[in-house]
Amino acid sequence: MFQFLLIDPKTVFQLYFLGNLFVCILIFSYSFSYATSDSKKILNWFGYGKLLLTIGWIFLFLRNIIPDFISINIANSIVFSSCCYETMAVLSMLKTKSKQSIKIQIGITITAIIAFNIATFLESTINTRVLIAAIGLFAIYLRPTIKYFTERGHNFFRFFYGFCFAAFEILLVLRVVFNYFNPQKSFFAHGIFDGFYNISLFLLSLTSTVGFLLLIKEKQDLKIKKLLKDRNQFFSIIAHDLRGPLGGSVGLSEILAENFDEYSNEEIKEISQMLHQSSKNSYKLLENLLDWSQVQTGMIEFSPRKIGLNALIKENVEFNKNAALNKNITLLFESAEFIEVQADKNMIDTIVRNLLTNAIKFTKKDGEVTVRMEKQTQRAVVSITDTGVGISDEIKAKLFKINGKVTQRGTEDEIGTGLGLLLCSEFVKKHDGEIWAESELGKGSTFKFTLPL
Repeated sequence: MFQFLLIDPKTVFQLYFLGNLFVCILIFSYSFSYATSDSKKILNWFGYGKLLLTIGWIFLFLRNIIPDFISINIANSIVFSSCCYETMAVLSMLKTKSKQSIKIQIGITITAIIAFNIATFLESTINTRVLIAAIGLFAIYLRPTIKYFTERGHNFFRFFYGFCFAAFEILLVLRVVFNYFNPQKSFFAHGIFDGFYNISLFLLSLTSTVGFLLLIKEKQDLKIKKLLKDRNQFFSIIAHDLRGPLGGSVGLSEILAENFDEYSNEEIKEISQMLHQSSKNSYKLLENLLDWSQVQTGMIEFSPRKIGLNALIKENVEFNKNAALNKNITLLFESAEFIEVQADKNMIDTIVRNLLTNAIKFTKKDGEVTVRMEKQTQRAVVSITDTGVGISDEIKAKLFKINGKVTQRGTEDEIGTGLGLLLCSEFVKKHDGEIWAESELGKGSTFKFTLPL
C-alpha cells in the first residue's frame, strides 16, 4: 500500500539539493529586485540558510565517497548553521524581536554542533548521532515556533507559516521516537517511515519558503500603507503648523515695515523680539520636519560607535543653559558613574537636545530641570525630570505618534507640534531602545529613554 514511500534515500538527497538550490535563487532574486531595505537583511539571512543547507546536502550525499569527517561532522555543522540563519530571519519578522533572541539561537546552535561532534569523536553509533541531530534541530526551531503562536496579531499568512514550523517540530519528535524504538544501523535508511519523513520534510521546506515570502510581502505592504498615512499627516503638519509661525512672522514684519516711524525704540525692540521668536519656531519646525523625512526615507545614515554618554549630556546641558537662565530655571546633571554606549552621536544629541528643550519650555520660572543617568541590566537609562506643568493622560497617549496631534503650549506660550518627540522616538528605536513619559498634570514630567551598553 505504501510502496511509493520506499524511495532511494540518495534520490531524496538529490531532491533536497535541487529544491534548496531553487529556493536560494528565488530568495536572492526577490531580495535584489523587489525587497525594501528593511526586508533585504531578513531575506538574505533566510537565503544564506538555504545556501548553507544546499552545501550541507552535497556533503551528506557524498558519504562514503569523501572522508567521514567532512561528510558527517562538517556537513551536520553546516546544516545546524543553516537552520540557525533561517530561525534568525524568522525571529526578525516578529514584532517583539530582540538581539537577545538572536544570541540565544546562536548559543543553541553552537551547543548542538559541539554535542554532535563529541558524539562522532567518541565513535557513537549512527542511531545516536541521528538522535542528537534531530534533538538539536528540534531545539533550534522550538523558540521561533512558540513565539509565532504566542505573539498577538495572527492572520492567515502568519498562521500558515507557524503551522509549517509546528509540523516540522512534530516530524522531528516522530523521528526521535521512531529511532529510539527502531535503532538506525546505516546512515541512508530505507523504510516506509524514512520515506514518509523525507517526503514530508521536503514538502514542508518548499511550502514554508512560500509562506515566508508571503509574510515578507505582507510586511512590506503594511509599511507602504503606514508611509502613505504618515506622508498625509506630514503634509498636514506642513500646511497647518508651519503656516502659523510663518504667518506670524509675515504679519509682524508687515506691521514693522509699514509703521516703523510711528513706534518708539521700546516698541520696535518688542516687535523684533516677537519676530525673532516666531522665526526660531519656524526654523525649529523645519529642522524637525527635515530630520523626520530623512529618517523615513532612509537618508540619515546610522553610524553607531562607542561614545561617552556623560560628556555628550554635559555638552547639551551647557548648550541649553542660556535658555534656562532666561526663565531662571536651575539646570542640573547628576551621574555617579561613567557610562559608555554603542550609539550614533548625532542621533543621541538630537534626542537629548529635544527633551531638554521641551523640559525648559514646559517649566515655569524659578523651576528645576534635572538630567540623570544610570546603568541597568545591559542598558543605560537617561531621564530628564522637570518641575513643570505636567502632561494630561489624553496628551500622554498621543506622544511619540505622528497621528496624535499635540497642541500643549509652553509656560511662555511657546508653540510645539510634537515632532521633536516623534524624532526622538524614531532615533531611540534605531538603537533598539525604548522611550516613555511619566507625568502627572501640574506636578512635572520625567522623560526616559534607554540605550544598549
